[in-house]
Amino acid sequence: VARVPGTPALSRAASALLLLALTPAFAFASKPRTPDLVAPAPTFVDEFPPEVQQGSLVRARTTPGSRVELLDAQGKATQVRVGNDGGYVLGVGRDEAGPLRLRISVPAKVVDGPSGAELTREIPVTPREWKIEKIEGVPESTVNPPPEIAARIEREQAMVAAARTRDDDRNDYETDFDWPVRGRVSGVYGSQRIYNGTPKSPHSGLDVAAKQGTPVHAPAAGIVTLAEPDLYLTGGTVLIDHGHGVSSNFLHFSEIDVKVGQRVEKGDVIGLVGATGRATGPHMHWGMNWFGVRVDPQLLLPPATPPATPSTSEAPSR
Repeated sequence: VARVPGTPALSRAASALLLLALTPAFAFASKPRTPDLVAPAPTFVDEFPPEVQQGSLVRARTTPGSRVELLDAQGKATQVRVGNDGGYVLGVGRDEAGPLRLRISVPAKVVDGPSGAELTREIPVTPREWKIEKIEGVPESTVNPPPEIAARIEREQAMVAAARTRDDDRNDYETDFDWPVRGRVSGVYGSQRIYNGTPKSPHSGLDVAAKQGTPVHAPAAGIVTLAEPDLYLTGGTVLIDHGHGVSSNFLHFSEIDVKVGQRVEKGDVIGLVGATGRATGPHMHWGMNWFGVRVDPQLLLPPATPPATPSTSEAPSR
């Protein structure tokens, strides 16, 4: 501050106060406050095939945060798990006539969609033709078991059914599945089985004939939920859970290379081909479920038949 002639010198503190008083108020105005970031409203999503086949595993997607319910013929609703990304999955049984009925409750705030709405979808089910397979030479005790064996089979099947109730929020099922073993397809899903002249339940999976001891690989990642070396009908048996109620089961193993609770990745060896349980020769049986609904694993595989490997038996399985 310049000194005015004839006046005493101002102290530094007084000079600072004078400058403060002379500075316009707008020089100290605060900068505009940056608004807090707000998560954008979800975009409306409704991805579901226009029709589905009997035996198919249907992978679909909706708006994240939606509620999805599967309605039966009487209108009873079963809630379906929806992942954080909006993905969900359904199984269509072998004898499902359709249509599938879904009720989807959309979140209250969505972009370019029916905000807060409840939608109903009806999806036609395409029928398939099923083969009849006659299988001879199966041990009679596995076709018409005595009472004590029947009781054992019932206990073992209850144990397997319990392992299929798992409902983890994992989306391993969304990946592309691959052939667990290479060989000739010797049995297909849904075929009517006649053992030693006695009609039995339809075949529940895919059979691939292969040499005894051939390694079997996980078709997709998951958690091992059952590993039993000696079940009466299915012999060496492994179940892998892929999340959202989707599971794979592998039967008739000669050796099991995984343990319950173990996570496996796609391509990991889980066991060796065998002919344990009700089988006429070495082969791999691969079944898939959505909870209690049996579905066709071959519908998830690349369309080409895998390269054949030498085999001495048709080796159909249960």
